This record gives sequence, C-alpha cells and structure tokens, in this order.
Amino acid sequence: MIFRKWVFFPVFMTAMSLLAQDVPVVEKTLTNGMRVLLVERHDEPAVAGGFVAHVGSSNEKPGSTGIAHLFEHMMFKGTTTIGTTDYAKDQEILAEQEKVRDEMRAEEAKMRVMLRHGDIDDLLKPENWTPHYKELQKQFQQLVDDERKVLAKNEFDRIYRSAGATGMNAWTSPDMTVYFCSVPANKLELWCWMESERLYHSVRREFYSERDVVFEERRMRTDSPPTGLLEEAFNAMFWESMPYSWPTLGWPSDIPAISKKQADQFFATYYAPQNVTVVLVGDFVPDQAEALVEKYFGRIPPGTNAVPDVNTLEMKQPGEKRLNGEADTNPQVDIYWHTVPFGHKDSYALEILSQILSTRTGRLYKNLVLGSGVASDVFARQDSLKWAGDFNAGGEASDGHTPGEVEQGVYDAIDKLKTEDVPPEELQKVKNNFAADQYRRLDSNMSILMNLLVNDGDGDWHEINNFGPKIQAVTAADVRRVANEYFTKENRAVATFTRKALATPAKDKEAQ
Repeated sequence: MIFRKWVFFPVFMTAMSLLAQDVPVVEKTLTNGMRVLLVERHDEPAVAGGFVAHVGSSNEKPGSTGIAHLFEHMMFKGTTTIGTTDYAKDQEILAEQEKVRDEMRAEEAKMRVMLRHGDIDDLLKPENWTPHYKELQKQFQQLVDDERKVLAKNEFDRIYRSAGATGMNAWTSPDMTVYFCSVPANKLELWCWMESERLYHSVRREFYSERDVVFEERRMRTDSPPTGLLEEAFNAMFWESMPYSWPTLGWPSDIPAISKKQADQFFATYYAPQNVTVVLVGDFVPDQAEALVEKYFGRIPPGTNAVPDVNTLEMKQPGEKRLNGEADTNPQVDIYWHTVPFGHKDSYALEILSQILSTRTGRLYKNLVLGSGVASDVFARQDSLKWAGDFNAGGEASDGHTPGEVEQGVYDAIDKLKTEDVPPEELQKVKNNFAADQYRRLDSNMSILMNLLVNDGDGDWHEINNFGPKIQAVTAADVRRVANEYFTKENRAVATFTRKALATPAKDKEAQ
C-alpha cells in the first residue's frame, strides 16, 4: 500500500527529465519544396525511414471515396524499372486496358439508369450486366492475363528484403497516408532511391484487380463484423457536414467506379513534393544523409496543381442524434461528442479528461465495472483529427443490464467532472502516466519515426516535443471547463446495439 503512494512520483521525475531533452529534429526543405526531417541516433546500426503524403479520405470527393486508400495499395506495384520484365510491353497493355475500361464505364452509366428505373436491382450482380458489358469483361480479363506475363510480382518487397530491410508497410487514415520501413545503416542510399522512385516513376499496374482487392478488404473489415455496417452508419450520422462522414475504405458504389485516370490526377496533386514530408531516424551522418535525400528526392519535379484545402467546416449539431441497431453482439452503447482538432488549446485538457475516465484505474471502470457492475467493459478517448475532433465513450453491458444503464453511468461520471475539480493526486497520476507513455514512445528509431510522421500529417511535427509540456500544464479548472463546454446533450450522438432476437420457428408460431 505504501508503494502505491510513491510509485508515480519517481516515474514522473524520470520520464519528465528525459522528455525535457527534446527529440533533436533537423528540418530541411529541398529545392522542389519537399520537407525533410532528420533525427540522428546511433543506438543501433539501422535507419528507420518513411514519408507521409498529406492526403487521406478527408481529401476525397463524393463519387471517388476510397481513392486515398486504394493509392496506398498502388504505391507497392513498382516503378518503370521495378515490377516488370518488359516495360514497353507493360505500357502497351496498360493503354489497351484503359481503352476497354472507357467502354465499360460508358456501359456502366447505362446500367445505372436501369438501376434508377428499377430494371435491375444491383450493379455488382453479373446477371444484371448488359451483353456488351459481359463481352467487354472478357476482353479486359484477357488483357489482365497478358499483363501478368510481364509482371515481376512483389519485386519491391523482394529487393528490400534481400537488403536486410524490415517492417515495410503503409497505412491510410482520414488525414494522411504513411509509408515506412527500417534498413541497415549502409543501405540508406538504396532506401532513398527506392522511395524516391515510387514517387517519381510510379506505375499503377494491376489497378483494376487491386481495386477489387480493396473492395474485398472493405467486405472483410466492414461488412463481415457484426456491428461493422452499424458503426459505419453511425459515423456517417455523427459528422454533419465534414468529409469524415465517409469511411476511409470508401463507399461500396464508389470503389468499383474509380478510374485509373482519376488515380493519375489524384497522384499528380497529392503526391507532389510540396505535399510530402520525408523522415529519417537513425544511424547516419547528417550531411551525408541530407545529400542523399537531395540527390534522389530533390530530382522529383514540383507539382503544378495547388493542393486544395478542406474548407467544409463541421456544422454545429442542433440536437442529439440516436441510432438503435440490432446485431449478433453483446448489448453496448457508443457515445460521441464533437470536440476540437489537432493542436487546439482544449485538446490537451480533453486528453487528460479521457484518461481520468478510461483504463482499469479510471473512473468508468471503477464505477461501472467494479462498482455498480452494469458494464463488463468501458472505454473513453479523445481523437483530435486534422480538421475536427471527437470524444468517444461507452461500454458493454454486463449480463442482466442494459446499454441504457451503461450510458447513464457515463453521463454521471462526466457530470461529476463538470461540478467538482479533479483532486490534485488524481490529476498528477494521469499526468505521470502521460509522461511515462510519451517516454516509451520515443525508445526506438521506428517509434520516433512514427511519431514524427503522424504529427506532421496532422499538421505540426513539433508536437513530438510540445505535447508533453502542454499536458503537464493542464489544470483541474481546465478539465472542469472543457467538461462543461463540450459534453452537452445537443452536442452528442448515441448508438445502442442490442442482440438480434432469434426468429420464432414456424411450428411455435402455430402453437401461439
């Protein structure tokens, strides 16, 4: 018991003393406008490298949702020199594919008219396709088969692996697309060549087949989980006007409609040097690393298209929103409130507030799981995205209890934060946990790389050094103020999920 009184203090002092030593980031801007962040570390003979393209699903438009995520896939398909055994033949086949796809798109427009008139019920069903469309499908499939004969599958990955690289991957979010891997220190020039090549000489091979892979990924992640479609609908309901309302994976009708021409235009705008930040963390000599980055990434011509800003602001919600859904899942409640974007002065107090409520030592767990027992699991988090933010809380009802009881328990905990200041020792404990967690996130090349990529993607890489001090500056009065400011009935959306009732057998119905 005595240990519990002092354990947080040493952790706080150790973590904060180390955090006080800022990550030594050197920022450079290449001649083409591309920014570069360098962090020299000699803890291991390796370099973690990556780049963030400042584009995600929030930059998309209705009709082409999912294109940012699709592009993440396409960036692994190779270049003019990687991924093919015959580049000239490769290009000839790709050009022929586009001619057929243009005809297919014209036929798809006719089928959409048929759908609107009720002549067919689903564009994706082969039995609903016109005879000409079926013939075009056969022609296109033959071109796909021809393309496979000149492909060097997964060559990008093979080259990296043969050089000792590890962890090559990428991901897409509403606000950014991130690419990364780790290479031995003596392979830094290879990394610079490989990554600059896929920005400079990217070739979108297997575009349409990969589009189908993305569509299948959507089915797996959204359609298959019991609450997947309900959660997607809830997200679309929560965001009133911002492009966060559509899924990063894209709407089902949009993914098959994206053309290679649209993808080419998307790439020219959002993957231009002035919209990309390169990050290197690890064992290198700064001057040499900077010269290599300039040599390879600096040769990429600047983009000619201005990168459009997201100028649609979130409309103030006029009243509470509710979604009641049934699924093959345990009863649960999911509550969202509109809050603030990345870097907003209130985001730090909201982060503190989320930690006061969450984790196994937080108020929600103590009150609703260990206390009243109405919940078997609870959660709370603040998510400050680039253009807006949300606070999410909720939980799963335990046996014999309802989502409504869990929901009320969440409100009770928040209402207490509105009227009573957080005790100093509880506030300090949360701050200590933030400090320790921040320190743990900066213990390797890859973790520092990811922090810089994400912070830069959100809007400011300096947050890697500024977040800790701003969290430590939050007061009990700040927590009380944001609780009253954002956690109102009019500002929230609530989803309750209950288990579907089993269908009554026919013979039982007769007996009734």
